[in-house]
Amino acid sequence: MGVLDHLSDIFDCTSGGSSKLKKKKQLQTVEIKVKMDCEGCERKVRRSVEGMKGVSSVQIEPKQHKLTVVGYVDPNKVVARVAHRTGKKAELWPYVPYDVVEHPYAPGVYDRKAPAGYVRSVEDPQLSQLARATSTEVRYTTAFSDENPSACIVM
Repeated sequence: MGVLDHLSDIFDCTSGGSSKLKKKKQLQTVEIKVKMDCEGCERKVRRSVEGMKGVSSVQIEPKQHKLTVVGYVDPNKVVARVAHRTGKKAELWPYVPYDVVEHPYAPGVYDRKAPAGYVRSVEDPQLSQLARATSTEVRYTTAFSDENPSACIVM
């Protein structure tokens, strides 16, 4: 059945004579940061996105100022529509759980405005200098440590 579907897509005569394969949009989850202070703001943000073509579901987490849209949509178009319809600043969700980041308290990563348990997602070449120590380095540094009971007696 898959071969017949593929051939019917290639030789489709209803698409205006073009034999190019159609690009189908992927089902995506788009997370957006929008400041919402009251129930009116929540309602305005929800209505700005619900009528959009391809949207399957909309979830709002007002305490985190987070809007989650699931559907066959383009993330940039969703952000632009929310910003235009509500008049609020909207951006893609910039936070990741702090367990994912190697140095959650490094400058540029730690954000006081981030929800609890989250830090800003940053891909900065300067932070690669703060890379964690390898297991060999940890082994050598703990071998001569005062906290290690089986450390070298010479110290």
